[in-house]
Amino acid sequence: MTGTVQDVRDENYKEFTESAGAVVAYGLATCEPCKQYDPILEETAAKFPTIKIGKAKMHVPGRCREIKKAHTFETYPTTHFFAQGKLLLTREGVVEPAELAALISDHLLK
Repeated sequence: MTGTVQDVRDENYKEFTESAGAVVAYGLATCEPCKQYDPILEETAAKFPTIKIGKAKMHVPGRCREIKKAHTFETYPTTHFFAQGKLLLTREGVVEPAELAALISDHLLK
């Protein structure tokens, strides 16, 4: 499934991040900036159908235990950029659409 924001959880995290290019936004339901970020992620997913874009809902009990063990989050939303399982970049806070598109173009598109 491409062109849409996917749900990322422990069960699909490894497969998701090992793709050629993946962006994962980690957030909480109660986080206002996370809610503001959702339409930006949707718009970006539509623009970059070859890049996997997903959201990890860190507030859902039991859904992201392994992810929490692997990464430390200072703030939400936090966005990770992956290529073939390697974490290339981390951005904290809402990434504006133009910057998000530029980061994907510069780091994930070949």
